[in-house]
Amino acid sequence: MRKFDPWPVFFRREFNRNWPFLVGFVVTGTIIVKFTAGLTEEDAKNSPFVQEHNRK
Repeated sequence: MRKFDPWPVFFRREFNRNWPFLVGFVVTGTIIVKFTAGLTEEDAKNSPFVQEHNRK
């Protein structure tokens, strides 16, 4: 007789509980990457945030 494998049950239950968090994490990460990939050196020079945190 095969032993009962609890992992599929565990992952299905946890996925059903956590899918909103996972989807939100993916959407937020995509938005952040899209905005930061579009920044140029000129944007960095004109940014008060970058100038304040510049550690060169």
